[in-house]
Amino acid sequence: MHQSLHIECFGGVCIAQSLKIPREPRPGEFDKIIRRLLETSNARAIIMFANEDDIRRVLDAAKRNNQTGHFLWVGSDSWGSKISPVIGQERVAEGAITILPKRASVDAFDRYFRSRSLSNNRRNVWFAEFWEENFNCKLGMHGKRPGSLKKCTGLEKVGRDSSYEQEGKVQFVMDAVYAMAHALHRMHRELCYGYPGLCPRMANNIDGKELLGHIRAVSFNGSAGTPVVFNENGDAPGRYDIFQYQITNRSTAEYRVIGSWTNKLHLKVEAMRWRTGDPSLPASVCSIPCRAGERKKVVKGVPCCWHCERCEGYHYQASEFTCELCPYEMRPDVNRTGCVPIPIIKLEWHSPWAIVPVFISMLGIIATSFVIVTFVRYNDTPIVRASGREMSYVLLTGIFLCYAITFLMIATPDVGVCSFRRIFLGLGMCFSYAALLTKTNRIHRIFEQGKKSVTAPRFISPASQLVITFSLISVQLLGVFVWFAVDPPHTVVDYGEQRTQDPTSARGVLKCDISDLSLICSLGYSILLMVTCTVYAIKTRGVPETFNEAKPIGFTMYTTCIIWLAFIPIFFGTSQSAERMYIQTTTLTISLSLSASVSLGMLYMPKVYIILFHPEQNVPKRKRSFKAIVTAATMSGKLTQKGGDRPNGEVKTELCESMETNSE
Repeated sequence: MHQSLHIECFGGVCIAQSLKIPREPRPGEFDKIIRRLLETSNARAIIMFANEDDIRRVLDAAKRNNQTGHFLWVGSDSWGSKISPVIGQERVAEGAITILPKRASVDAFDRYFRSRSLSNNRRNVWFAEFWEENFNCKLGMHGKRPGSLKKCTGLEKVGRDSSYEQEGKVQFVMDAVYAMAHALHRMHRELCYGYPGLCPRMANNIDGKELLGHIRAVSFNGSAGTPVVFNENGDAPGRYDIFQYQITNRSTAEYRVIGSWTNKLHLKVEAMRWRTGDPSLPASVCSIPCRAGERKKVVKGVPCCWHCERCEGYHYQASEFTCELCPYEMRPDVNRTGCVPIPIIKLEWHSPWAIVPVFISMLGIIATSFVIVTFVRYNDTPIVRASGREMSYVLLTGIFLCYAITFLMIATPDVGVCSFRRIFLGLGMCFSYAALLTKTNRIHRIFEQGKKSVTAPRFISPASQLVITFSLISVQLLGVFVWFAVDPPHTVVDYGEQRTQDPTSARGVLKCDISDLSLICSLGYSILLMVTCTVYAIKTRGVPETFNEAKPIGFTMYTTCIIWLAFIPIFFGTSQSAERMYIQTTTLTISLSLSASVSLGMLYMPKVYIILFHPEQNVPKRKRSFKAIVTAATMSGKLTQKGGDRPNGEVKTELCESMETNSE
């Protein structure tokens, strides 16, 4: 027995195994064949080129090995529509597909053969044996049939005294004889030029190859009326009937015609019946088909066998054998057979990441508005005047902007929103810290000048303070306008920020084209003002607490620095997080709101409290000249020096005059 070592492929049909049936099979040989066939269990279609006896033994072996219904048998014309191979094993053979050459009964042969008798057909040496077999009789003493049978009379008639049916291959035998006759006739005409009988050229120089050429060239209508021709290989056109061995509901087994082949296949699929009762065609494959989203990885040297590999990540099934990467802004669909756009998201107003900063911002805006209204209402009272009205309103404007920027940071990005973000992102802080820096610088210069002379320092009037403050703010605005010119504001969709390993979770983030570096640059100037203001707050920490707002400003700046020192690691530490947009936006807006709240709470709430609940303290105090302020500065310096000699450097002053009233 021979088995091929690899799967071969012919015309789209792969042969998983090629097994030989021995001429003289030993016991168990057919069981071994069945076991070999089961090695490729998915390949169920078995094509058999074997005689009737071998077909029957293969079917019997399949039955013994409990494989009834597993194999799909395909038989050649040696099986055809014969009953002998399937007797007793109809269930095993159920569904078998077989073929037979198209045949037609030749009436002339029937008339001829029915007229044959022992007297007129003596030239056929086998006819006497046929006569005994057909009529179940014995011809005299020398008959071939053993036993005491009746004697043949010689008057029996074929088709009358016995059953008769024309054998299906009679047509082909007759056509073969006619083909030889036509070829010899063509050859005689070509070699003998009308010479009657066998001419010398044909008798002495006849060549088999030449005769074969004439046979292949013949063309005539055969005995059944069908054309007889041969192709370049010497084969006649294939004309076959296709049968299927079926068992009906009444347990009757029979061969039914389900199609034909005449130059092309004509198959009645609806007429086919299978053991399972399922009308769909059963599968016979080496590998099962891959599911959607899987590509075939063909096994080397085995074209009909493959492994199924799923297209992973952002790859989709581009063809039967390939996976390709989706465009950057797309992801595979559910079946991974194509790509779909990645959903685009933004920070929504109803998101918890937005609700908290918006709530804080709204409280801050309400509180700031309340302070502004209070200050405007009591604009000419001593406390408001002593706070420096002009600078207070500038600072309150900055605080208001710090709260308001939250709404721009959460709003749906477009060119307008992105433009306002660039303008106001650092502007609120710039207003606040420019005003505070101007205040602390003024206090520092006054007391430093007071230590040296009785002459007042320059630029300490309210108008001068406003000019200095807006000069500092103009630097921020100039930087923003340069930014506008170099890189006009626009929106982008960032597909990398939430590009997760699982494509179903991937999202594109709609945002303004403001990088982390641009953000830091925008806030950088305000942070510089904040740091500088903190330095001046440290320098003026020894000023008597009743002289202006040096100490509250100092506490404000210390707290603000802590807030922004906490902001930096949170903001940049989440740059690789999938929640980056939410965390960074929330962190930034809350940091701005907290900074504004610190300034509002430490610098203005005590004043509002006194104005509203202790109006008796909101009265003018005795004005003092700059000379008195110089004296206070000198005393403050001396007390500070003496404080160094006291435990913990404690210094107590009881100066109550406000220097602010002297400057107006």
